[in-house]
Order: sequence, then structure tokens, then C-alpha cells
Amino acid sequence: MNISKYISDKISEVQTGSFTQSVTKIAIISIAAGIAIMIVSFAILEGFRNEIREKIFSFGAHLQISKYDTNNSYEGAPISQNIGVTDSIPGIKKIQAFARKTAIIKTEDEVLGVVMKGVGENYDLSAMQQNLGGGELIAFNDTVSSKDVLLSQSIASKLRLNVGDEAIFYFIQNPPRARKLRVSGIYNTGLEEFDEVFVIGDIKLIRELNNWPDTLVGGVEVVLQDFEQIDQAAELVFEHMNYDLQLEKITDRHAQLFDWLKLLQKNVVIFLVLIIFVATFNMVSTVFIMIIERINMIGVLKAVGATDAQIRQVFYFRGLKLTLKGMLWGNITGLGFCAVQYYFELIPLDPENYYMDRVPISWNFGMVLLLNVLTLVLTMLAILIPAAMIARIKPVKAIKFD
Repeated sequence: MNISKYISDKISEVQTGSFTQSVTKIAIISIAAGIAIMIVSFAILEGFRNEIREKIFSFGAHLQISKYDTNNSYEGAPISQNIGVTDSIPGIKKIQAFARKTAIIKTEDEVLGVVMKGVGENYDLSAMQQNLGGGELIAFNDTVSSKDVLLSQSIASKLRLNVGDEAIFYFIQNPPRARKLRVSGIYNTGLEEFDEVFVIGDIKLIRELNNWPDTLVGGVEVVLQDFEQIDQAAELVFEHMNYDLQLEKITDRHAQLFDWLKLLQKNVVIFLVLIIFVATFNMVSTVFIMIIERINMIGVLKAVGATDAQIRQVFYFRGLKLTLKGMLWGNITGLGFCAVQYYFELIPLDPENYYMDRVPISWNFGMVLLLNVLTLVLTMLAILIPAAMIARIKPVKAIKFD
């Protein structure tokens, strides 16, 4: 039998009504609150980052390959679909073509300039599907170009268009060409730099307008299996692609958005470090109080031959028990809150300010485990600080301590 653990259990049984009992409750609540806040904070942060990234990815894949030139306009020189890059390269999930063309949309009362992004049937529009607020995705045709387009809520509101309405698109070229297209769906990302500019259409239509053969496209997008490996994948793609092409990472193309997300992550990390510090400091204070309240017991144990290590283990086991209890309640509270918000979306957000209509939750159980392990390790190390004073307690003075 472990005598230190036995004494620790007996101490906890006779603490009812003591001052230490109140302090230990505060310590448990402190650890529970810290764990719960950290779990919720990381879940919301990751959810927010993932939502924003998915909205960005709905307008462009991780890597974009286009013709190398100094033209900064939305429309670039066409390239062949045979760019020297295939999905056999490690890390690549999919390769998809696109083309852009500027246009002016005219309705009975309004006129607005936009950029049409043409995509094909094999283009991954799953991210755009999540942004749809009404209607449906483009219905592609094998033989002729589709007359369907996706408008943003912002553009549709300015032009007073709804799902199913038709509008005339005047494409800017020499000579100008016009097409009557139908609004098949309306999307909303909340990101103004996309919603104010882009319309999604069929790449066949842009080929027809530009008199391109089926082998030419405006550019090629590379979808990666893991976004976190974008730098390594970019190097491999650059080595394989044709010499007259240029490669651009989405983190460079939208640097401001990704830098902003990194800044948010740094702020949350600083916030969580402070929470862990407060939780461990409360545990140190609690163990100090337990030691002072048990000075007489420590003196008696030393008098009957107990070593300093054995006595330290008594309070170490007591601190461990309090920490585990606090962590248990913290995990129940934090994960419970995340589950309720994830399934019922009880807390709404203003889309104009937060780019989404509810507080997002992302499940990362690896991070939850890391937070628990980090809290447990730091708290147990912190307990060693007050436990070190046990070696300085003299048995005679401790027994007479009142």
C-alpha cells in the first residue's frame, strides 16, 4: 500500500467545513474554467479560420498557374491545358481549369461591371455549394455552353435580380458581345473583395467569346491534399510546369487575409498562456494553504520517521486529484458548449462584420488532448514549488504550531 496516497485520501475525507475545502473548490473551478475556455477558444478560432479559408478556396485553389506576363488585369493570355503538371505529383489532389472575362451586367434599371470566372464540369464547386443562399449550382451541358451563372448576394441586390431571373451580359472585347444569362443561384461569402466582383459561369462560354479551342484555358488551379504543405507542394509543381508559366500561391494572392488569420492565432495563444498561468498559480496557492493547515500533521509524520519525499507525495497526490477533477469538469463544460453550438447554432453573428451568420465550431481532438496534457504537466510542476517548503519544517516546532 502506498502510505502517501492513503494519507492523502484520508485528508480529503476529513476536510468538510474547513477553510481548505473552500480553497480547493476554488482551485477546481479555476482549472475547470481554464480548460473549458481553452477548448472553446481553440474550437471557435479553428472554426473561424476554416470557414474563412473555405470561402477563399471557393474562388481559387491552393495554387494557380497562368501565363507569365506583366499584365495585371483579370483577363490573361490563354495557355494550353497541358502544362506539364499532373495529379501524379505527391501532394496534389486535383487539377482544374478556369478562365476569366470582364463584363457589364445590364438590367432594366441598373448597370454593373463584374468579372466572370468560367469553370468546367470537373471544377470542384463543393466549397461554393456551402455559400449558396438560394438556387442551385450551374447546370453544365456536354455540347453547348451553359446559360447559368452564380451571382453574389451583393451583386444581385444592386441589380435587383433573384434566382431564375435573366440579365444581359455585355462582354468587353472588340467587337463587344452580349449574352442573355440566367441566375441559377445566389451565393454569399461576406468577403467583399469576392462578392463585389465575381460571377461564376461556364468556361465554354468564355471559349466561345474568345474563339478559343477546347485545349486553351485562362489558367489552371491545383488543389492540394493538405493545405499546410503548400510551400513544399509549390516547389514540386514549379519544377514540373512549363518554363513560360508563372505559379502563385493563394497565401500570396490573398496575403492580407491570411496574415490577418495568423495574427488572430497569435492573440489567442497569448490569451491561453495567461489562462494556464492563472490556473497553475491558483493550484500553488491551494497547496500552500493545505500545507500550512497541516503543519502539525507534518511534524508528527516527521517525528515517526516519514521522509520529506513521502510527505511531499501526500500533497502531490492531493493536488493531482484536484487537478484531474477540475480537468474532468472543464472538458465536460467546454466540449458540451461546443457540441450545443455545433448542432443547434444558438449564438448568431452579424455576417457583415464576421463573414458568417453564426459562431463556428471546429473539432480538433488532438488539440483538446494537447491542452489537457499541457495543463496537467504544468500544474504538477507548479505543485513542486510549495511542496519544497516541507524540507524546512522542523518536527518540534511543527508539532507545537498553532
